[in-house]
Amino acid sequence: MKKYLQVIAVGLPLALFIAGCNERTVSFKNDIKPLLDTNCIECHLKGGKGYETSGFFIESYESLMKGTKFGPVVVAGDPLSSSLYRLVSGEVDKSIQMPHKKDPLSADKIALIEHWIAQGAKNN
Repeated sequence: MKKYLQVIAVGLPLALFIAGCNERTVSFKNDIKPLLDTNCIECHLKGGKGYETSGFFIESYESLMKGTKFGPVVVAGDPLSSSLYRLVSGEVDKSIQMPHKKDPLSADKIALIEHWIAQGAKNN
């Protein structure tokens, strides 16, 4: 029994470490910006309805990180505190879920945003 517990004590942390090493780094430039350009930009450029309502402008990494007139939409490292993630994942009232008046993002696109934020929401 003691040997079994030693194997678990060494094996589990090692398995978690190896699993973490295999996680793909999500890129703002290659993954997130194209996703936003395809699904969000038409409303969130200057003059767009989303921009006029919230002040959320997604032209660049800097404007995305600036957020809305109500505050930031991305909390680096914390998807659940990031309104961008909550809005696209449907963790809000349907009337404000994004993209608005369009099909919701697919689960893999939502996961991509979640992972990017969890990985620190870097400008990479």
